[in-house]
Amino acid sequence: MKEHSIEGCYDFLQVALQSPSDTRGSRVSDAFIQFTDVTKRFGTKEVYRGLDLKIHKGEVFTVVGGSGVGKSVMLKMLIGLLQADSGSITFAGDDITRMNEAELGLVRQRIAMLFQSGALFDSLTVGENVRYGLDEYFHTKMTLAEKNERVAWALGLVALPGIEEMWPADLSGGMKKRVGLARAIAVQPEVVLYDEPTTGLDPINTARVNHMITGLQDKLNFTSIVVTHDMKSAFTISDRMAMVFDGRIIHSGSVEEFRACQDPRVSDFIEGRAPVREDVETLLRG
Repeated sequence: MKEHSIEGCYDFLQVALQSPSDTRGSRVSDAFIQFTDVTKRFGTKEVYRGLDLKIHKGEVFTVVGGSGVGKSVMLKMLIGLLQADSGSITFAGDDITRMNEAELGLVRQRIAMLFQSGALFDSLTVGENVRYGLDEYFHTKMTLAEKNERVAWALGLVALPGIEEMWPADLSGGMKKRVGLARAIAVQPEVVLYDEPTTGLDPINTARVNHMITGLQDKLNFTSIVVTHDMKSAFTISDRMAMVFDGRIIHSGSVEEFRACQDPRVSDFIEGRAPVREDVETLLRG
C-alpha cells in the first residue's frame, strides 16, 4: 500500500520542524532519569555490569551500540518490563527497581514506548490500537467520545488523519511505525522511548520518522530516549548521545563531542569500520 504523503500535513508543526539547533538547546535541564551501577544478566550472558547514565528532562537522548549489546533491555528496565539484577534506576526521583506492579502501572502512564515493529494488534483497527493505552489507563477518567477525540488528535500529529477504521494488515511498514507512535503519544506521556524506530524503513520513511521525532519533541515538550545503530539518524535527531559497549557506557556527550571522539571503539562504530585486528577467518567460520 502506498504511504500517505506528509506534504502539507505539518503546517501545525512549523515551529517543531525547524532545525534542531533552532529550538532544542533551551529545553535541556536537570537530570530526570538516572541509571546507577545497574547490572543485568540472562543466565550466563552478562548484558550490563555497571550501567551509569543520566538523561535530562526535555532532551532527545540517543543510545547507540552494536546489535545485541542490550540497548532495548535498557528501555525495558526503565518501565519495569525487565528487572535489573542490582543498582538503581530513578525516574523523577523515584526508584523504579523498588516499585510493585501497581506503581509500575502509574509509571507506564508517564513513559510510553514505541516498539521496534510498531507492535500493533492485528485483531484491532487502527483507531482501537491507538486507543489501547487510553482504554488501559484512563477507562474511568475519559468517556469513549473523549478517547476517540484523543485518537484523532494523535493520528493527526503523525500525519495519518482519518485512518481509524483501517486494519494493520492494510498499512505499510512506515505507516505501522507512525501508528505505533500515535498510540504512544495518545496518553500524553512525559517520556517517549523509541526502540530502533527506523529499522526496516527506506530512506524516505526514515527521514519522515526522524522529522516526527524532533517535531513532536518540540511541540509536545516531552523527553525522548532513542536506541538505534543508525548513526545518520542519531546525529540528526539527538541533543546528546551515549554508546554501549561491553556492558557499560563507554562515551557520552553532545553530537559534536561524539563526532570528535578518538576512542577507536566509538569512531569505528560511527564510520562502520571493522576492527583492524579482527580475525576474519573466525568470523566466517561462525
